[in-house]
Amino acid sequence: MDTARAPASIALSSRSEKPHRGIAARAGRAGLLGLAAVLAIFLALPVAVLVIRSVAGGMLLGVVGSATVLDALGLSLMTTAASVIATVLLGTPLAMVLARRHFRGSSLVETAIDLPIVLPPSVAGLALLLVFGRRGVLGEPLQLAGLSIPFTTLAVVLAQIFVAAPFFIRSARAGIAAVDRDLEDAARVDGASERHVFRWITVPLAAPALAAGLVMCWARALGEFGATIMFAGNVAGRTQTLPLVVYGEFQGGGLDASIAAATILVLAALGVLVAVRALRWGRALDLRGSG
Repeated sequence: MDTARAPASIALSSRSEKPHRGIAARAGRAGLLGLAAVLAIFLALPVAVLVIRSVAGGMLLGVVGSATVLDALGLSLMTTAASVIATVLLGTPLAMVLARRHFRGSSLVETAIDLPIVLPPSVAGLALLLVFGRRGVLGEPLQLAGLSIPFTTLAVVLAQIFVAAPFFIRSARAGIAAVDRDLEDAARVDGASERHVFRWITVPLAAPALAAGLVMCWARALGEFGATIMFAGNVAGRTQTLPLVVYGEFQGGGLDASIAAATILVLAALGVLVAVRALRWGRALDLRGSG
């Protein structure tokens, strides 16, 4: 008799436990969403308030008449363009070597490339100063050649290259490594030179990764502050980029100009993120179409 009632009692207990399990599951999901919302709001709210205050208060429009901000914006665009061009010209061959060649010490080279990403920017600026400064490793030979780099526009470009080039090299290395080498070998068999293989096979197939690395490199160079102020200083019209204006205006009490300059940087960063995601979506659509 007891054994006959056992299955029924188990069924009743399992049915009674289901509502409790459902409540616990809903509570767990609510707690998870709550924690996620806290961090998301924490990350988004300061930036949103900055942009809203700049736009609503007319500070962003007021930048048009600010010679300081416009000069810094022009200098930022000029130096970032120079640093990105130099990074592409020098970084693409390096990414190609790392993606296609395995040699003794390659891990050390990769570590050296990745290190500026995790270094504090002030440390990067100090390291550049110890190399290119007047008493640096290369400072005296450069002085004898009549070239002084610290606290010049060239120093701004070098600082941007140092902190931003790893983003392009990492992305380019991954994109080139993902290219099917059989396609490159087939082109060589058909008589294509190495230059043509790279131009017509490697670059088009790795283009999304190259473009993503390019925009991330530009964004990092545009937002560079610590290494620039340590190595190039904060000289208006010569080394004062837009991030330095944000700091300088804030320190000098010009809060409106500081907010407006910061908003320009935020909008530029937002544009870069949208561009990167568009490239990834385009790549995903291409893969689906080819599949």
